[in-house]
Amino acid sequence: MSDLDLLNTDVEDDLRASVRDLLADRCPPSAVLSVYDGDRSVVTALWKALAVDLGLAGLLIPEERGGSGASAREAAVVLEELGRAVAPVPFLTSSVLAATVLLGAEHGGPSDTLLARLAAGDLTAALVLPLSTAPGAEVPAVTVGGDGRLNGCVTSVAGALEADVLLVPAAGQDGTSVHAVPVADATIAPVTSLDMTRQLADVTLENTGGERVLSAPAGAAAVRRGLETGVALLASEQSGVAQWCLGTTVAYLKERRQFGRVVGGFQALKHRLAELYAASESAAAAARYAAVTTATDDPDRTVAGAVAQAFCGDVAVRAAEEAIQLHGGIGMTWEHPAHLYLKRAKADQIALGTPGSHRARLAELVDLPAAER
Repeated sequence: MSDLDLLNTDVEDDLRASVRDLLADRCPPSAVLSVYDGDRSVVTALWKALAVDLGLAGLLIPEERGGSGASAREAAVVLEELGRAVAPVPFLTSSVLAATVLLGAEHGGPSDTLLARLAAGDLTAALVLPLSTAPGAEVPAVTVGGDGRLNGCVTSVAGALEADVLLVPAAGQDGTSVHAVPVADATIAPVTSLDMTRQLADVTLENTGGERVLSAPAGAAAVRRGLETGVALLASEQSGVAQWCLGTTVAYLKERRQFGRVVGGFQALKHRLAELYAASESAAAAARYAAVTTATDDPDRTVAGAVAQAFCGDVAVRAAEEAIQLHGGIGMTWEHPAHLYLKRAKADQIALGTPGSHRARLAELVDLPAAER
């Protein structure tokens, strides 16, 4: 195992404080709830504040290509805070998935203009794959003909509603290439989603033209790397969800009284909270290791990402379920934000591959033979 520095740097601590302060001011639970009522105005305003005012859209993009030149460590800090606030912004879909795919293209090509605009925050992109797509999974059947025209339909795409440009992996005779398509040239149908803070959409392309930004076979490798990076960093968002649920529940149980006693003093609840705390801390450690190995391109990064996703997804769901139950009746109401975290946790649990699929992939990565049936 490599000798990696897993401790937070001063820059990361300052970044965390800045993002947390902004979200506390601009993203209260009432604003997030409005998204479920069909009002998505908070998405545009909040994303502008994060992407432009704080300059976070280009964290993973090198300086020579117009970005901030940061790494997955800093992106993980941002995602953890976004998870704590269930913020309805396309950071994961645009600044992580789409940006990482574009970085697979050679410097000096057509991707450079897109990367520079992504980093500046004046353009948002979405990778046209189902949100459930895991690294190594088959790319959906969007095809590209000899004339460069694209045809196909991809369901459950995350970030398409906020995007200005779509990055479309397409199958051709030579393999998978990636094409940049303006959203105006595609048909995008919103889908009522469990987690409306990351609403899905179906994308249809009918004889659509696009700019080829990655040719085969580089396209397939770039898409795989983008998904692997997304897997590693999504764990930080899940860790943030779990931390909020645990902290909010503990604070509530210190105030709630029953039978003349503070509810948090009951031994059975203490045990449940202790177990949840241990799981939450373990999830934070797994997410941190996945982010650091990704940032350093460590040989262990694919294993670390699979471990983090196999573990953190379940922990986030468990923390959200416990938050709702331990808040009692108020936890079941629409006005209390606990349900927002359960919806995000459940949606994240199947995003970029289920925990079960990552455990199966982990078994292959560490050469663990499958059990005989």
